[in-house]
Parts: sequence; structure tokens; C-alpha cells
Amino acid sequence: MRAAQAAASLRRAISSGHYRPGDQLREVDMARLLGISRNTLRESFALLTSDGLVVHEPNRGVFITSPTVADVRDLYAARMVLEPAALRWGTGLRVELLSGLVEEAEAAYARGDMTAVAQVNQQFHQEIVAGSGAELLAHTMQQFLARMRLVFLSAERLNPDFHARFIEDNRAVVTALAQGDNARAAEVMHATLGKTCEVVVELVGGE
Repeated sequence: MRAAQAAASLRRAISSGHYRPGDQLREVDMARLLGISRNTLRESFALLTSDGLVVHEPNRGVFITSPTVADVRDLYAARMVLEPAALRWGTGLRVELLSGLVEEAEAAYARGDMTAVAQVNQQFHQEIVAGSGAELLAHTMQQFLARMRLVFLSAERLNPDFHARFIEDNRAVVTALAQGDNARAAEVMHATLGKTCEVVVELVGGE
């Protein structure tokens, strides 16, 4: 149980951008930070490795994953199935909450807070999948978004306004939902994710 809790804590830290691709997680320091034994920490690292968030390099240690173009395409292929399906058939979609998140993103962009824009955008996509009504899918999306955060860190370094371009698309999704047109919301999301994938591939692949 402690290993799972520690892994969840590290997953949240990665999702928040506390760690960057290529950062080393030193056993002694991490065990002290999390208040766990090194054996328990290794169990946590094993869980994060299965999530694709860290890699173990023999004789070097554990490092935060540096996503490749293949990783980006794989993640977006999965999201292009999951998120439109949640919009089309989800039984727990909270339109007012989603609308409020778009407004938060718009306000953050207006004051130039790109970090907040990125965080709210991730929450928007998490809430869409939570609206599927399936806890397993919501957990899967958390894993996806933690891995996506590593991708976004690379994209944001090259284009700080990266997330701002998608606020309008998120608003279009909410508008369709408010009109009761879930099929249209799903179509917009599918197109948005496809477009985003190509933008990210161009940024990450060009490093």
C-alpha cells in the first residue's frame, strides 16, 4: 500500500511539472522525501515504470522518461478513442463544470499565466473522461495525462503559448454539449486531438 501511495504522490508531482524529462530520481533523496524505505521506493519505481513515467538505466539509476515522437503518436491515438467516446456516450458529463474550466483558462490566458492555462486544460480533459461514469477509464486517463505532461513540458519549452491555442476548441466542445449535441462535441474533440498531435510531433520531433 505504501508503495502505491508513494507512486501516486510521484505521479502527481510529474503531472504538475515538478519533474522534467531526463531528471534523475536519486534513491536516497527520494526515499527521504517520501518517508519510505528504499525497498518500498523501488516498488514505487516499478509501478511508475509500468506507467511509462520513469525508466531504469542499469548502473545509472532511475530517470523521468523523455517522450519520443512514437510515444506522442501512441498517446494521442489512445486519447482520440477515449475522449470522443466519453463525450458521445458519457452518463456523468458536467457541462457547467466544463464551461467553468474554459472560463478559468480564458482568464488565465488574459493575465498571461500560461502555467495555469496548461493545468486547467489538463483538468478539462480529465473531467471529460470522468464524465464517462467509468472509474477505470478515469484512472487510465490520469496515467495518460501524467505521461502527456512530460510531452507538454517539451512543447511548452519551445512554445510557451502552446496550450492557449486550444481554449477556443474546448469552448466549442462545451457549446455543443450545452446544445445537447454530444455527437458534435465528440467530432470537435477528435479533430482537436488530431490537430494537437501533429503540432506536438512537430515541436518534439524538431528538438
